[in-house]
Amino acid sequence: MTGMMVMFGVMMVMIFIGMPIGYAIGFSSIITFVFFSDISVSIVPQNAFTGLNSFVLLAVPFFIFAGVIMSEGGIAKRLVDIADAIVGFVTGGLGIVAILTSTFFGAITGSGNATTSAVGSLLIPAMEEKKYNRVFSSTLLAAAGSIGIIIPPSIPFVIYGVVTSTSIGDLLIAGIIPGLLMALALMITCFIVSKKNHYGGSDTRPSIKNIAISLKNGIWALLAPVIILGGIYTGVFTPTESAVVAVVYSIIIGAFVYKQLTLKKLADALYKTAILNGVTSFIMGFSGAMCKFITVERIPDVIVDAITGITTNKIVILLMINVILLLVGMVIDIIPAIIIIAPIFLPLVVQLGVDPVQFGVIMAMNLGIGFVTPPYGTTLFVASAISGVKVDRMFKTAFLFVGVLCIALLLTTYIPAVTQVLL
Repeated sequence: MTGMMVMFGVMMVMIFIGMPIGYAIGFSSIITFVFFSDISVSIVPQNAFTGLNSFVLLAVPFFIFAGVIMSEGGIAKRLVDIADAIVGFVTGGLGIVAILTSTFFGAITGSGNATTSAVGSLLIPAMEEKKYNRVFSSTLLAAAGSIGIIIPPSIPFVIYGVVTSTSIGDLLIAGIIPGLLMALALMITCFIVSKKNHYGGSDTRPSIKNIAISLKNGIWALLAPVIILGGIYTGVFTPTESAVVAVVYSIIIGAFVYKQLTLKKLADALYKTAILNGVTSFIMGFSGAMCKFITVERIPDVIVDAITGITTNKIVILLMINVILLLVGMVIDIIPAIIIIAPIFLPLVVQLGVDPVQFGVIMAMNLGIGFVTPPYGTTLFVASAISGVKVDRMFKTAFLFVGVLCIALLLTTYIPAVTQVLL
């Protein structure tokens, strides 16, 4: 237990002094193996390599690539137009359009940052033109980005499935209703705030003609999640193969249907994907080494004994786990957090009778909410870069959205049917 405390302590110190999280994880793992284990430190690079040597993990770079292409190829704009035609006229309509579009876009990319970037770049300026408070609109788009990792396909679900040997297909299906609950919670909040501050809707009036035109123009964008998810659920292709299908489909639609994807944009998309995947893979590799120490030292058993020594009440234990995961999400990126923490808590929740699929969704929701919480909130930084609003000005509004997202989280935690009814 001392070794684990030192490992996490060193890692947090390294992160807070500005060391990239991948290096912090690797450095703390090496120190722990040297001073608190008889195992050779060579286990660190060995596990870093073997942890990445997985066919399933190929889905991660391909979904990242698909998301970047769709942002550049005009698909995001078509999704905005569809949402605007349907709900844009209501009070707070542009905000609700932002949430609905983020839900659509998340069903294509599986990435919170990609969702915030693509939708935010279109709607934050539009909301400002309609006299929305810039802090509110920026924070709303950051919060809506968290839906992108819950609505399938979801990169975190792929990671969780690999780490815990849980069915990725079941995880993707289980994430549909929780993702919609998060969207509904944000929409209701947006409507109430907009009513109070007199934020109007868009100029688009609802009509069958307008909706039909937007659906006609955006039908290829809407078909993307149908093809991707339909192929997985019907068994036509695996989650990894679906990511490749998403890339091919997005290139064809962006280049030949919407004609907005040029060779230069495609090259830029490849470059951005290489950078993002390089960072992700580096973190995942060293997280595998950290997990090796956790397994060898039987840390999950220690955690289970410690928590059950405090209480055996299932409701209280799940609440404690949620609080811990929310705190972790504030300071650690979702991918290393899942790799490190899932093996620790999974034996405990299974002992409590919680299905591993349900726990995967609960974990992703907790850590996804961390996208909107300081100091690590990544979608806050993305929205800040788009709007020019300093991140610290967004904190107060962010906690309003965090509160309503936690309501959706609690429903998912204590009502198993939320994740199980579609399975």
